[in-house]
Amino acid sequence: MRLLACILLVLLALAPAFAMAAAANPAAEIPQSRAQIQLSFAPVVKKAAPAVVNIYASKKVRVQEASPFLNDPFFGQFFNHFALPGRTKEQVSNSLGSGVIVDASGLIITNNHVIGDSHTDIKVVLADRREFPAEVVMTDKRTDLALLKVKVDEQLPFLSIADPESLQIGDLVLAVGNPFGVGQTVTSGIVSALARTTVGVADYEFFIQTDAAINPGNSGGALIDMDGNLVGINTAIFSNSGGSLGIGFATPANMAQVVLLSYKQGAKRVVHPWLGAATQNITREIAESLGLAAPDGALIKNVFPGGAAEKAGIKTGDVITAIDGKKIQNQESLKFQIGTKPLGSEAVLTLLRAGKTLEANVPMEAPAETTPRDTALIEGVSPLAGAIVENLSPALADELGITRYQGVIVTEIQLRTEARRIFQPGDIILSVNGKEVKTVKELQKLVQGDSKNWKIQAQRGGQVLTIQMTP
Repeated sequence: MRLLACILLVLLALAPAFAMAAAANPAAEIPQSRAQIQLSFAPVVKKAAPAVVNIYASKKVRVQEASPFLNDPFFGQFFNHFALPGRTKEQVSNSLGSGVIVDASGLIITNNHVIGDSHTDIKVVLADRREFPAEVVMTDKRTDLALLKVKVDEQLPFLSIADPESLQIGDLVLAVGNPFGVGQTVTSGIVSALARTTVGVADYEFFIQTDAAINPGNSGGALIDMDGNLVGINTAIFSNSGGSLGIGFATPANMAQVVLLSYKQGAKRVVHPWLGAATQNITREIAESLGLAAPDGALIKNVFPGGAAEKAGIKTGDVITAIDGKKIQNQESLKFQIGTKPLGSEAVLTLLRAGKTLEANVPMEAPAETTPRDTALIEGVSPLAGAIVENLSPALADELGITRYQGVIVTEIQLRTEARRIFQPGDIILSVNGKEVKTVKELQKLVQGDSKNWKIQAQRGGQVLTIQMTP
């Protein structure tokens, strides 16, 4: 009785405020009972939870067998990094995560890092505890997403993908997953920010930030809105301890939809449209020089011949300010918006050129293979002996997740070869003995013979390395 009296007193005290709100918004109603002021996410969870699954992935690996002295508390400190030469043992590597059923036939979206590159035994556990083996049918490392399929003789509950434009900062959201392997767990929060681009876990960075608790094991799980629709795939957290600090990141669900549609259309891999131009972010200095009110947009610094941008009349120095009417804040948001467009469609880019606003209709095309790959194994006695190289093109660059479209790249290195001591897959060979390398055939000619002196320049990440070898 005392609790009920307190509630009535609170309602009476708030009555003037409710009356003012009702006057301002005729659709609003003053709560008339305790039931009307009770808040619960239960209806939303009841709708969405059956479509969120647990994923267990494992693989067998061979590791170097360690010294038996490691088990001794005294000798262990001396043999801490000692391995027995030539002796290996088989070990099982496990991975734990979550997933979301996005099609009643048994298609499940998750993070690519949950299943890894070589997990051969993947098990999906439904919310009702039934277990099914799963097959990987599509992966997209650039967005850290993967699509699994389970074979079932029934229609499974699934989540519908929300309209990406419906989500706003401050909206309530729920995160559903399997943190730390404790079982399906629901946490609540709000959308803290949209379009986060400095997370560093995927090439297409445009994350939803939320304070809903996300922990290890939540990866691949669902971020849902109050209608029970999928708005994101929980992907990463910012944490110094490994636990939730209230800063979690989810991949927007419309990027997951790209992976799903690629599979349904029969594609062998996910291909995102390619603009055919290199861009850079607008700094305050650049904004001032161009007469921009704020450092927003993406500056075109180079247009690739024959690409979509050139076909649409885009020129070096243009500033892209919007795509299909949506404001572009930086090159990352431009990349994401283009990456979610279907191939074969057309996007309208708003440009600023010499103080004038223009529009360009840009075809959404797949990256072109402008140069044949010409895959070759480098043989002989050069430092590159044992390296497998290919000609770069926009198509290969897209597959590898890089932005350089010309040159020769190391894609693989054979075991126990000279190149394995020096180079890494992903290295781009720039020159050999002072002569520029543009194609695989040029590189093959430059490394022929039995020269003892070598000077090779290669780009690794954002650095240029110089490798010199003399007798």
